[in-house]
Amino acid sequence: MGEILDPPAAGDSTARAREPVDLDVEGLSAACRGSHAGPHEPVTFICTGAFLLAATGALDGRPATTHWEDQEELAQRWPDIQVRTDVRWVDDGDIVTSAGISASLHIVGRLFGWQLARRTALQMEYDWTGEHTAEAGI
Repeated sequence: MGEILDPPAAGDSTARAREPVDLDVEGLSAACRGSHAGPHEPVTFICTGAFLLAATGALDGRPATTHWEDQEELAQRWPDIQVRTDVRWVDDGDIVTSAGISASLHIVGRLFGWQLARRTALQMEYDWTGEHTAEAGI
């Protein structure tokens, strides 16, 4: 199965995401390339995890999203990324980026079926009406 990356945060996650980090870009790039076997096993970056992937260059020329508070910064720091501000997640085949928890429901639906995703949302008491469509992130 694919990988889901959600950077750890304590307290103000937005402030922590903006702190400089010693990032092994080559290692992260290699891990992403080697972590999935095909289009049914995506690598998923939740919330500000998109910043980690952006640092590798893997999002250049691709659509992506992140938490609404950080979308502007993502677009400014990496202008080659097509930052989507109108969706909760972007499913671009081998990479899924998300503004938050809704991506987990999308991944459940994509990998295990939309009925299970709706059931999971109901169990979480999360108002989610996501369905799989051809357009990324809708």
